[in-house]
Formats: sequence, structure tokens, C-alpha cells
Amino acid sequence: MNRVPTTAVDVKAFIDERPMGRMQWLLLVLCFAIVALDGMDVAIMGFLAPSILQEWHVSRAAFGVVMSAAPLGLVLGALLAGPASDRIGRKVVLIGSVLLFGLFTFATAYAGNLTEMAALRLLTGVGLGAAMPNTSTLLSEYVPQRSRSLLIAVMFTGFNLGSGVVGFVAAAMIPSGGWRSVLMLGGVLPLLLVPVLVVLLPESARFLVVRRAAADRIGRVLGRVTGAVFPSGTEFFAPEPPVQAKQSIGVLFSKGYGLMTGALWLTYFMGLLVIYLLTGWLPTLIKDAGLPISEAATITAMFQIGGTLGAILVGWAMDRRPPTRVIGATYALGAVCILALGVGGALSGSLVWLVTAAGFCMSGAQTGLNAFAPSCYPTQARATGVSWMLGMGRFGSITGSMVGGLLLSLGWGFGAIIGLLAVPAVLAALAVQMARRAEQPEERPLVGKSIAA
Repeated sequence: MNRVPTTAVDVKAFIDERPMGRMQWLLLVLCFAIVALDGMDVAIMGFLAPSILQEWHVSRAAFGVVMSAAPLGLVLGALLAGPASDRIGRKVVLIGSVLLFGLFTFATAYAGNLTEMAALRLLTGVGLGAAMPNTSTLLSEYVPQRSRSLLIAVMFTGFNLGSGVVGFVAAAMIPSGGWRSVLMLGGVLPLLLVPVLVVLLPESARFLVVRRAAADRIGRVLGRVTGAVFPSGTEFFAPEPPVQAKQSIGVLFSKGYGLMTGALWLTYFMGLLVIYLLTGWLPTLIKDAGLPISEAATITAMFQIGGTLGAILVGWAMDRRPPTRVIGATYALGAVCILALGVGGALSGSLVWLVTAAGFCMSGAQTGLNAFAPSCYPTQARATGVSWMLGMGRFGSITGSMVGGLLLSLGWGFGAIIGLLAVPAVLAALAVQMARRAEQPEERPLVGKSIAA
């Protein structure tokens, strides 16, 4: 433990100036685990649908209400969780979200009909939608700025891991235990994590400063995370811009933030539109072009693998170059890859590499935006800003899924549908540039101090 001799501590600068400690690495692991379980429970129904359809003798169209329930819940969860987190704290809301999606995933195993299952998936989605923005918010407030983007990007790769692993789990468990056993496991794992989070997860020290918590409490929390010991009488403050709005939602549209909020929403919407249309309909498009479904699934999986690699590299680059320029350039390069994919066609010899490159760029840029968003807002509205960006962006995923089906029904082919996606990718590249002003939050004035114990 290192004793700090100063009597006034800038929480942000204190974290930025020190090397990562053991508790900070543990926090990264905990947030990674939450995001991985989030990804698992988001993707779980896609792997279980064939077994449920067969057992219940229902049509795909009828099962659509179940599949659409969780995405709607994700939107609601994101919109509700941000303001709650900025009001009562990151830790409480984050633990509550994990508890919520664990309980309702487990309960879905006992659903007896489509109506019950849809309702339970809606409630599961609320928990899932609340978890992800709070992990990025909490982690961003505890890792040094010099490596913040990379570490948040690494955390978000847990989503791809969870989404992929659940497929292997389902393949192994369904033959012997049925589809309900997979849902039980998907619920038990988050529930087992909850007591670990209660014990180990710290509250944000910057949040405590903004909420005027007692200095001794801030000192204990910050000291536990960083390994420092603060003498009695130490005061804590944080660099925060002055805000005019009293409520966190109002901050998003107040002077200096409105344009940035709109830019983030538009960028995230366009990015998810491209990603969900590609991942949702690419197997069908490739199969319709004459390739076997097994090969179509394998090629589509390369999009996710490319995205995982892209997220890490984009995060690394964002810590060394202006984030919006890195994100914008990656989206623009993604547009080029998508256009080349559409021109080359499904039978092109470079199909696998172009799909991988498109995933590298589009998912990499999207994860980079997740890492960038927390720096765009002051602490008192940070969780709201991040969660509302994710919530509004979810409409892009819904739009992408719907547009893909519509264009297929109209007879559009592989080249036309894929080539069209270059347009929203370019729009995402342009929109993110409007948020550039948020790249130097440390230059804004310092306001507020906690009250010494």
C-alpha cells in the first residue's frame, strides 16, 4: 500500500498517472465476464429456436414474437439504466441488471407457451440492455486514459466470445438435456456471478465525488482499487465541465452536448444497421447463391472473428491517435470492403477475406465507438449518455434485420443488398466526425469537491 501525502486529490489525474493495479485488472475481468454472459444470453434463442419449433410445432412466423421480444427489452433496459446509474450508482444498477437477466433467462426454461416465453424474453432483454452500458461506464472511470480505449475494447470482445460459446454449449447439451437445459445454464451462470460482484465490484470514485459523498468513503473506495492510503482530511475532486441541466437526460441535449449526442446516435444506428443486416442475412444470401449452408455459416462466422481482431486494433489505435479520426477511417474502410464484397459476389474467391475484412472494420469501429462514448459526457450524465446511445442504436439493428428481409422478398440479390450497405457505413464515418469536440474532456474546467470527513 502506498501512502499519499497530498491533502487534495484529483481522482481522474490520480488514476491516469499510476500504473494499473491488481484491483483494476480484476475489474476488467469482472466486466469482461458480465459482457460475455450478456452476449451468451442475447444470442441463446437463435441456437434454441429449431428445437423449440420442433417440440412445440409452431411456425417460424409465430416464433418471431419471441425473437423480437429481447431486442425490444434491450432498448428499454438501456434507456432506463443510464439515468438510474447516474442517480444511484454504477454498482447497484450493474448488479441488478445481471441479477435480472439471470433470473429471467432461467425462468424462460419453464415457459409453457409462446406468450410466456415472449414476456420472459422481454424482461430478460431489459436486464441485458442495462448491463453493457454500465460496464463500459464503470471501467472507463477506473482505467488510465492512456490505455482506456484498448481496455474497453478488450472488454467488449467478451460479447463475441459469449455469443459464440453458447452455440457450442447448445450443440453439446440439447441432444441429452434438451433446449431447456441450455436456458437453465444461461441463467445460473449470471446468478453465480452476482455474489462475486457484490463483494468485489467497486463503486465509481468519480461518481461518489460528483454526488458529494463523504471524503473518507471516497478514500476507502479509491484506495481499495488503486492500493493507495489517503491520510485523514484528504479532499477529493474531479475534472468536470459545468452543466446547466439538472437531470442527466437533459445534459445530453444541453449546450455543448446536443450535436455530439445526435452524432453518436446516428453513428451507432448506422453501424448496427450494417452489422445486423450482414450477420442476420449473409448466410441466406450465400446459400441462395449456390453454396452449402454449412459453408455459408462458416463464412459468416469470419465476420465475428474479424470484428474481434478489429476491436482490439482500433482500441489500440484510439489510445494513440484522435479517436473520432480512427473510428471514422475504420468505418470508411469498412464501406470500401463492403462495396468490394458486393461487386465480387458470393462466388468470389476472395469472399472469406472480404467478409473478414468487413467484420474487422465495421465491428471494430462499432466497438471503438463504445469505448469512445464514455469520454463524451460528464460523470453526472455519463451512464445516461452511453446507455441512450446504445438504446437508440438498437433501432438500427431492428431496421437492418427488417430491411434485409424486405429486400430479399423484393427479389434483390447478393450484390445489390451488400453493395447498398456501403451507404450507411459512409454515413457512420461522416457522423462520428461531429463528435470530435469530446476528445479533450480534461481541458474543461474543474468544479466541485467532496466534503472532507
